[in-house]
Amino acid sequence: MKRKLEVCVDSVESAVIAQEAGADCLEVCANLLIGGTTPGVSQFRQIRERCRIPLHVLIRPRFGDFLYTDEEFQMLEEDICMFRELGAEGVVVGCLKPEGDLDTDRMRRLKACAGPLRMTLHRAFDVCRDPYQTLEEAVSLGIDTILTSGQAPVCMEGKEVLRKLLAQAKGRIEILLGSGVNDGVIRSMTEELHAASFHMSGKKTLDSGMIYRNGRVHMGLPAFSEFEILRTDREEIRKARQALDEVM
Repeated sequence: MKRKLEVCVDSVESAVIAQEAGADCLEVCANLLIGGTTPGVSQFRQIRERCRIPLHVLIRPRFGDFLYTDEEFQMLEEDICMFRELGAEGVVVGCLKPEGDLDTDRMRRLKACAGPLRMTLHRAFDVCRDPYQTLEEAVSLGIDTILTSGQAPVCMEGKEVLRKLLAQAKGRIEILLGSGVNDGVIRSMTEELHAASFHMSGKKTLDSGMIYRNGRVHMGLPAFSEFEILRTDREEIRKARQALDEVM
């Protein structure tokens, strides 16, 4: 069984750390604090120059649901084509219908844009109406991977759904376990579910280098400090890599 450790990163610094610590591939995005959005071109180019492992780009124009306007969907198509030209190995996408079903027509169009790139159906899967039907639709569309927590806040809570999804997939599509993944989760899930593919951020919080701080002004949500920076934790990725190598 082929093992995989994917790390999601939203900075050049995090990408380099994740690669050095043992990641097999990276999901490149922006704004991980709000679940991730499409990264900037200059960010991707710098990561591409400095990382030799496969880069899968999150294509998500905004925070929120996965029901996109025509204008937003055009952005999805154009961004996939652009990152394909820039040297990405894969894209990470997802579109739903209002009733909670996978929007297979739009996903088919995005698959055509991706061409030879690998395609991951992201955690839009975790808020769809019927994950088992959606898995079959993803297989029929030629999607390579489903990133999922088993429709739970973290994958350990979605264990029973994940067990069913892995059995249903039967190797036809990769089930990539995400949300709350660390070395302990990897050891548990490989033993209990025989899972082999894991997705994690492994973030730690760094204090800002700013000396002068006006704490009364917020650029975004007041709950988030303007003087904290999220960065990939080398030790968390290293421990996850070691756990996956040992159990497999």
